[in-house]
Amino acid sequence: MKITAIIPAAGGGERFGEKKQLKLLNGRPLIFHTIQPFIKSELINEIIVVLPKDDVNQMARELKSTLTSKKIKVVPGGETRQQSVNNGLINSDKESELICIHDGVRPFVTSTLIQKVIKASVGHDGAILALPSSDTIKKVMEDQILETLPRETIWRAQTPQVFQKPALEEAIQIAIDENLEGTDEASILEKIGYQIGFIEGSPLNIKITTKEDWIFAKAIYKDLND
Repeated sequence: MKITAIIPAAGGGERFGEKKQLKLLNGRPLIFHTIQPFIKSELINEIIVVLPKDDVNQMARELKSTLTSKKIKVVPGGETRQQSVNNGLINSDKESELICIHDGVRPFVTSTLIQKVIKASVGHDGAILALPSSDTIKKVMEDQILETLPRETIWRAQTPQVFQKPALEEAIQIAIDENLEGTDEASILEKIGYQIGFIEGSPLNIKITTKEDWIFAKAIYKDLND
């Protein structure tokens, strides 16, 4: 079975102050670290990196230095995450049956996590990694607490997220046509009735969104490579 990994990383970095997917971590762009486990994974047949249009050629040249026979494509993103994922889908191998989507700014994914979520997708339309909440969760409106949600039912979504290709293609097209937005692909498939499983992820599999996250990332990288 062929599996394509799509790495959406086309954000402009407005909140962060720069394109964090290209920020150097130990001398290499962050996106370079993110794709390494997908290169090493025997389950992944090709990798499609989705970047801002202006950075496609530069990153394509840089990735040529990666010592792998695995097919790696770099394609331009769209205005939304769903459009970027769609650009990845359009360029994916026609024979791929599963699509594995992973945030470009989650550099500490592992081959083991990739294998776990692919295995968890069997019998479902897709599957995600997630972590149980360790905090008490409050539902609020403006400055008032509306209710306290039962912590045991709250899980925090991570990537990779793996989907049957036809299901993902349908969901992404509906999202584009109807201007639906989701912070991850699973939420869109859920909205139109697909059944998504999950399996526990890793606390180290952080998404770098803020400057504080970058501090944590440097500490994690140092600890993993000491």
